[in-house]
Amino acid sequence: MSLAYYNSPIGLLAIVGNDYSISQIRFAEGFTVRPSESAPAEVSKCIRELDEYFNGQRQQFTVRTAPEGTEFQKKIWKIVQTVEYGRTASYADIARKYGDRKAIRAIGKANGQNPIVIVIPCHRILGLKGELTGYVGGLEKKKWLLKHENAIMPNGQLSLF
Repeated sequence: MSLAYYNSPIGLLAIVGNDYSISQIRFAEGFTVRPSESAPAEVSKCIRELDEYFNGQRQQFTVRTAPEGTEFQKKIWKIVQTVEYGRTASYADIARKYGDRKAIRAIGKANGQNPIVIVIPCHRILGLKGELTGYVGGLEKKKWLLKHENAIMPNGQLSLF
């Protein structure tokens, strides 16, 4: 595994991956691993796609991901990836897609432990009534990402943060 940094408009991101997949994209505050000298192929692709995303030229990521987590977490992260650019969903929506409406708290916890921010768009998941809820980078970064995507709330309204 290799580490590279990406200076995004919402802060420094640490990207961990190899020639085949990305295993982490995290906000880099407190990240202590030293970056490798040259980025592997998939890490370079990820940096390119993040550039395109932040420049408004990309709405879907094609970089291969391999997040580490439990089977439940991986299922939830796959469902989260189905929430399209510019759209949001609630934890209840994710629970319905998962097939267990009672799993909302576990889904919230899994979403909060997403190791690949932005590419696995956990920022698009909101509370039941469209309220901003926790985000690993803080609510200001979540709000910025949703504004960047001109997010449409579950009720069909454009986000007006």
